[in-house]
Amino acid sequence: MTDIQPSQAAPAPTSDALDDLVDSWLTMGRVAELLGISSNKVRQLTREHQLVAVRRQSLREPGIPADCVQEGTIVKGLSGTLILLADRGFSDVEAIEWLFTPEDSLPGRPIDALRGNRGTEVRRRAQALL
Repeated sequence: MTDIQPSQAAPAPTSDALDDLVDSWLTMGRVAELLGISSNKVRQLTREHQLVAVRRQSLREPGIPADCVQEGTIVKGLSGTLILLADRGFSDVEAIEWLFTPEDSLPGRPIDALRGNRGTEVRRRAQALL
């Protein structure tokens, strides 16, 4: 199992560390276009842990990992996983790090398992944290 734990362990990853994990970032405006909703609704979805966004130096607004959106919808199971991680004390940065770090027991990254409709496996691992 991945050893990534919430804030108490190591300092939050830097922008460079997240960029090593996340291939592509989308602005809230672009996510709004892809989902067919307003930018304000996207902000609301991030507050409700339906999506995850963090400040990016390369963007003028918070960025959302592109892999969180699939075929014009939010990846199935992402919101439940984000809520579990938040309940366990993970910040948004830590949640992204956990989702995008390879997990030997899946195998692969949790975000890829979610995109492959294997959300139950991912949430089981998220529940086992802490």
